[in-house]
Amino acid sequence: MDVNRKTAYNTLLEMEINQAYSNIELNKQIGELKPDSPAFVRELVYGVIENRVYLDHILQQLIPKGLKGLKKQTLTLLRMGLYQLIFMDSVPDYAAVNEIVKMARRLVPGRDGFVNGVLRGYKKKKDQLEMPDYDTDPIEYLSLKYSFAEWIVKLWSEQYGLEKAEQLLAASNSKPQVSIRVNRLKISRKDLAEKLREKGFQVEHGRLSERALFVKGSGLLDTEEFENGLFSVQDESSILAAEILAPKSGETIIDVCAAPGGKTLAISEIMANTGRVLAFDIYDHKLELLKKEAQRLGISIIETGEQDGTVLCEELIQSADRVLVDGPCSGLGVIRRKPEIKYREIEDEGRELAEKQLNILENASEYVKKEGFLLYSTCTVNKIENAEVVSKFLRKHKKFELVRSRQLLPGVDETDGFFICKMRRRGS
Repeated sequence: MDVNRKTAYNTLLEMEINQAYSNIELNKQIGELKPDSPAFVRELVYGVIENRVYLDHILQQLIPKGLKGLKKQTLTLLRMGLYQLIFMDSVPDYAAVNEIVKMARRLVPGRDGFVNGVLRGYKKKKDQLEMPDYDTDPIEYLSLKYSFAEWIVKLWSEQYGLEKAEQLLAASNSKPQVSIRVNRLKISRKDLAEKLREKGFQVEHGRLSERALFVKGSGLLDTEEFENGLFSVQDESSILAAEILAPKSGETIIDVCAAPGGKTLAISEIMANTGRVLAFDIYDHKLELLKKEAQRLGISIIETGEQDGTVLCEELIQSADRVLVDGPCSGLGVIRRKPEIKYREIEDEGRELAEKQLNILENASEYVKKEGFLLYSTCTVNKIENAEVVSKFLRKHKKFELVRSRQLLPGVDETDGFFICKMRRRGS
């Protein structure tokens, strides 16, 4: 059995059965099975994930009884075979079919003939397959074209209009650039860019942040520059959030939902490692990773602690100059990094999440000193979780005023979809 396709199959099946995250599961399977072409595996895995709705639409037309009765193992193999036939020009059609049929013989005994028939059926009938008409049903059409759950297409169309929604769908299917945050405690952006270029990397300056660089090339995390803490991988939108918070050296900062810690670390760097940063999260093991990263970067001002943001901590009331709430969210702004998010149902279009976000924001606001600042951010483009949460908060808490608000969009700002809102607590 081809080890590359078996690695892809294991990853996709684990995601289908246990809702595993693509990046974590893929790295795990590549580490265990050691395929000879990890690039092929990644292309196949992400290709199937990113086009799942479209692939299933085609399969639905090729299988008379539909997909409902199919076992996940058989469905996964069919998606893999169909993706190779439609999208992978580097794979001859006969290889795409034969290799999947061989796998079916081993993995779903007795179903290899069925798998063979469906895939060969596509080759015969591909010109007869139907797609919905845009003018008749634009939501269904866009859902199939970009392989998104219909509720997301509908939500974005209502919030942004059809034209902008389609731009968001297309951008969310694109491959993001690798963005890094320069650790200016140790090196300037100019000097780090020169060092990386000397090692063969292509480097460009960030568009929104003076701490950001875009880097192309393999083995970035194997460099001595990374090992020595000269940079961290972080999307420019997250770097910008820390910069808009604008922490000062010597201040006390609280990050109420800190894990995995990128913004906590960026804040500490901006403060020149002088002051106090309290980083809280509900997962202790994630805080341990944050501490390890702080050590790599040469940061010593972070204090971590297990704390649930939905529960008010009396000891922290009016103790911080600035507070960051990077709340739990739907993740609809990072689909290009985690394409499986496209298919996950979210309760009531995110309204239940928005209630939790508002609760955390209200608790966090109690920790802000008079004339201090509160920053709310999410990695989503859902206005229910962003502007509406802030609007409700400001209507209820008159002691806070809006300083600035920005919604970053993939395909427009060339960042993840990210919302940033800075508020100030009045002095009286």
